[in-house]
Amino acid sequence: MLADARQGSPGSRPDGQQTDEAQGRDSFLSEIGRLFGAGTSEGTLSAGLSDLVNRFKEAGRAAPADSWVSAKANMPMDVHELESAIGDTTLDELSQKTGLSRAELLGRLNAALPEVVNRFTPDGRLPTEAETRSFS
Repeated sequence: MLADARQGSPGSRPDGQQTDEAQGRDSFLSEIGRLFGAGTSEGTLSAGLSDLVNRFKEAGRAAPADSWVSAKANMPMDVHELESAIGDTTLDELSQKTGLSRAELLGRLNAALPEVVNRFTPDGRLPTEAETRSFS
């Protein structure tokens, strides 16, 4: 499901194997997918994206979250704002699962989330449950 988010990323060797960096990035993107609720059913991705965007809106960061969904340029977000919107419990869980420090996790999320959300919302809106089938 996160193949679209991984496409075009460097990290393959000539023998077709991934570098350690690419394997780490793919593991990290898989954890982002779990944050979205991906991997259990098509409808869960839609609900997970909606929940994620709503977390940012409730934290007062609607403009950046909306920019990630829209066809406009992605607005940046301060790492502290990201931390507040995602929440301690989710960050602790992701840190434990990825083995990344909280600071490194936040840095990677800050860089990856806008693009990942953007790729899953190509029509400038959150996908319906039926539309998420095309992501697999």
